[in-house]
Amino acid sequence: MERYPGAFEEATDGARQQERHYQLLSALQSLVKELPSSFQQRLSYTTLSDLALALLDGTVFEIVQGLLEIQHLTEKSLYNQRLRLQSDHRVLRQALRQKHEAAQQTCRPHNLSVLQAAQQRELEAVEHRIREEQRTMDEKIVLELDRKVADQQSTLEKAGVAGFYVTTNPQELTLQMNLLELIRKLQQRGCQVGKGTL
Repeated sequence: MERYPGAFEEATDGARQQERHYQLLSALQSLVKELPSSFQQRLSYTTLSDLALALLDGTVFEIVQGLLEIQHLTEKSLYNQRLRLQSDHRVLRQALRQKHEAAQQTCRPHNLSVLQAAQQRELEAVEHRIREEQRTMDEKIVLELDRKVADQQSTLEKAGVAGFYVTTNPQELTLQMNLLELIRKLQQRGCQVGKGTL
């Protein structure tokens, strides 16, 4: 051993890494039992072992936490945009109602039916515009969330996390969500680098 300084430390580090891998793999196997059986079958030993390897240095835990924070900020921003739109629509409806009431109060009785018909058409046009704006906003929100999912998949794929790649397949998305949930549960249990508790 004296001829190769550091060889003993490398062997010890390797043994520690192996033990850590085994602990993470065991914890993952335990957590998988909580998933529906259809997903348990799709998570092979190899997939779980690869996931445990990716989790060894703790970087993936940090990446997942960062992605979660970005997702929450994005969702909050989109939610606030939708609330602003709804508030704008309430103000628009109220202003239209007040305008119609004022017009009806100053209208001569023989013109009232013509005015009400015109106001009904105006109200229907405004309601149509509101529905279109809400639909457009909802489509924008869905597209933005889909982009976030693709970004998250790409980031985790680049980080070498088993099971992650960009896809829109609902079954694969559900599997990826389950993998993320496993990672988060490990994180909550304190299975990060330097923490021995599982």
